[in-house]
Amino acid sequence: MYLFTSEIVSAGHPDKCADIIADSIVDLHINYDKNARVASEVFVAGKNVIIGGEIKSNLDVSFKEYEELVKKTLAKIGYNGKNGFSKEQCLHPDDIKVQVLLNKQSNDINQGVDKEDGEIGAGDQGIMFGFASCEASEYMPAAITYARIICNKVYEYALNNPNEFGVDIKTQVTIDYGTKQNYEECKAQKIHTIVVSAPSVESLSLEEVRAKIMSLIKDCSLPKELFNEKDCIIYINPTGRYVNHSSLHDSGLTGRKLIVDSFGGYSPIGGGAQSSKDYTKVDRSGLYAARYIAKNIVAAKLAKKCIVQLSYAIGIAKPTSINVDCMGTNTKISDDELSDFVEKHFALTPKWIKQKFSLDEPQKAGFSYAQVAALGQVGVKTYPWEQLDSVELFEKLLK
Repeated sequence: MYLFTSEIVSAGHPDKCADIIADSIVDLHINYDKNARVASEVFVAGKNVIIGGEIKSNLDVSFKEYEELVKKTLAKIGYNGKNGFSKEQCLHPDDIKVQVLLNKQSNDINQGVDKEDGEIGAGDQGIMFGFASCEASEYMPAAITYARIICNKVYEYALNNPNEFGVDIKTQVTIDYGTKQNYEECKAQKIHTIVVSAPSVESLSLEEVRAKIMSLIKDCSLPKELFNEKDCIIYINPTGRYVNHSSLHDSGLTGRKLIVDSFGGYSPIGGGAQSSKDYTKVDRSGLYAARYIAKNIVAAKLAKKCIVQLSYAIGIAKPTSINVDCMGTNTKISDDELSDFVEKHFALTPKWIKQKFSLDEPQKAGFSYAQVAALGQVGVKTYPWEQLDSVELFEKLLK
């Protein structure tokens, strides 16, 4: 055996609640003022939601409006009070207390971001990693792909059956590659272990819970060549009782699920969170650009997997470095050539990234930042940065 594991959490996990609230604030301001600058962190603990950070926007938002945004966001996630859990077992909207501790963005930062010539300087320094793999149709590693499919299935069932399940859900998938060589060559052999933890109402027996979730796993259309329930270890609510959940029994903080949001631990990640930030913060936009480049390289069959690293300096538009690493899976073109090719053909400035993916007009582009926070920052085919419109450009390297 040669095993690798990734986990996913649902939108109802307290950390994800914090991310989604933070990105709902980004949506609020960007959809009104496309030049808004937002960096709002969120802390969820017990019945309390604390919003802090800095914002520069032409939209004036009152405390009451922020409070309403928080409650509507949590209700949409599934904490709407219309379920089979008591106020002691699960967060209820009537009990939520909101604090807003927001400041205006520093002029020291702003003068380096908004250039007189219309260019946009990076909103901060930092490093970002994008990754892609040929292991699944989403060009993502297998473990996080199937963990996400299962999590989404159970979460959807919980939303539709609130008198049975709660929305604070975790899943985990272990892939057996058989050998290290298969792992290096992206050749998954089977799904070795599945773990699902989902809160259930007290009236459901553990046997009923496990049977219902097992039926959902079977309905996930996992690849037949990888999933055989008779040859797969499956843990469902392994501690037994799981009734108490939500931030009443945990806490949530923006940016604490970076690996869940990105590549499931298969690839390096940058040091900064994506959620809570506008597109000038390259922790967000740089990840999208790096993922886009890596995915198009793999889709062009230049490699089986690819890591793209970008780095930026605050106030400077062009990346300070571009690095392509295909981890020895290159089919013809070297990493040196790929790095040079990317630098030559893709500007990768915050302005270029914004325009390429319509990050200042998310509604027109068919996404919301809150949706991205809920589903994951990468790996969802409908996101603009997941499009494969540069494959032909990369394929020219093979001719």
